[in-house]
Amino acid sequence: MIHNGLNTHQTHHPATRSAQHELRFCSLFDPGRGLVVPCDEHGVVDLDALTEKQRNHYLGARALVGRQYAYPVIEDVRDVRH
Repeated sequence: MIHNGLNTHQTHHPATRSAQHELRFCSLFDPGRGLVVPCDEHGVVDLDALTEKQRNHYLGARALVGRQYAYPVIEDVRDVRH
């Protein structure tokens, strides 16, 4: 999925569509690729609201910060969508 120029592994899930913030993990080696998951304004991800696939990707990205992914950033998607 392309999201604001970032190829992501995000899938559409009810929690994803209603989230107002996203946690973005950008790839360190493949510009424009990364992972995006819904979160709150503090970057807290509700693991129970994610699909199993999203949860696995998110936990994998967290484990690979500094090796495959940059430190995640919180983005207010309301600013992006409007």
